[in-house]
Amino acid sequence: MPFGNTHNKLKMNYSSEQEYPDLSQHNNHMAKVLTPEMYASLRDKETPSGFTVDDVIQTGVDNPGHPFIMTVGCVAGDEETYEVFKELLDPVIEDRHGGYKPSDKHKTDLTADNLQVHTQPHTTTHNHTQPHTTTASHNTPSVPLLLPPQGGDDLDPNYVLSSRVRTGRSIRGFCLPPHCSRGERRAIENLSIESLDSLEGDLKGKYYALKNMTEEEQQQLIDDHFLFDKPVSPLLLASGMARDWPDGRGIWHNDNKTFLVWVNEEDHLRVISMQKGGNMREVFTRFCTGLTKIENLFKERSHEFMWNEHLGYVLTCPSNLGTGLRAGVHVKLPNVSKHDKFGEVLKRLRLQKRGTGGVDTAAVGGVFDISNADRLGFSEVELVQMVVDGVNLLVEMEKRLEGGESIDDLMPEQK
Repeated sequence: MPFGNTHNKLKMNYSSEQEYPDLSQHNNHMAKVLTPEMYASLRDKETPSGFTVDDVIQTGVDNPGHPFIMTVGCVAGDEETYEVFKELLDPVIEDRHGGYKPSDKHKTDLTADNLQVHTQPHTTTHNHTQPHTTTASHNTPSVPLLLPPQGGDDLDPNYVLSSRVRTGRSIRGFCLPPHCSRGERRAIENLSIESLDSLEGDLKGKYYALKNMTEEEQQQLIDDHFLFDKPVSPLLLASGMARDWPDGRGIWHNDNKTFLVWVNEEDHLRVISMQKGGNMREVFTRFCTGLTKIENLFKERSHEFMWNEHLGYVLTCPSNLGTGLRAGVHVKLPNVSKHDKFGEVLKRLRLQKRGTGGVDTAAVGGVFDISNADRLGFSEVELVQMVVDGVNLLVEMEKRLEGGESIDDLMPEQK
């Protein structure tokens, strides 16, 4: 591994104090939790695949902070990481996920019909979630225009440019991308191709291996905003995710270019449903249907996804545990974004902002990528509902400010 000091066995000749990282300039969740005493108790432990605490924390040691988000500062190398190093990871998870306790149970709800309509965009309705289930099919017919609005199909397309929902999935029995071997990565790729090739109807599509791509294919995927290139973010590089690039990596998408799976990037699978405009309900319905079918295809091949009652779906970064879900829209907010209460409004709505180019970018021309801040402790439906309700409110505020009116009466309660 081209990072850290993990496989240097001579490090055990030095005391814990001599090996403890200098975190004096650091502002990430790992640095807030890790103490010299904790490091001393964890430094000689490793998971069955050989992942150590130095592997867990390396990205947070190498990256003291980030200008736009509070980073986690640690990663998992396999499913067992969260158990072997729970002394460190439980408080990090609790800190990152708003007080989510080690005794808490996660809930999953992949039923798009549970999205609700809100006549007042800034009022909050609590959803009733269903217990964890991935065996049932969640096919939902497209909504005829003559029907009254349904939850999530009413985002104003004059402001909302595009909508997407993404998540990650990890395949049980394999190491995660920071720690997997070349053979493991290729086996995951082959298993993914075999499973995804079985999708039919509007989910039928094609796989493109990064190393075999023609220049034309590559340019087309760039134009479609599909291509993930070799990671350049120091957060990913320091985690060891770029090893052997581009071996074993690729992109699958359906013929309509609305459903997409990245293979062996930050997670084994990144599943994305996307389209232009503001019909988040349609995007989420496709997401739920496709994800459920993919899980069943993997199960047919005797492979299940990493999941447990406490952490939900287990992924590489602790920030993505639970649903792994990020529902986001690109939305024009040139006036709201200049308002001195913008940050407070987002916080109360449990939303976060990024530039439209991703986590390392700033907004351009007043267009922001607005998405849910939470992943764990809420179901998929609840998180998408937060985005739909919150974006409706932000658009309402934008319209008020365009007309020179006050938005004081639209200030939301804390969700």
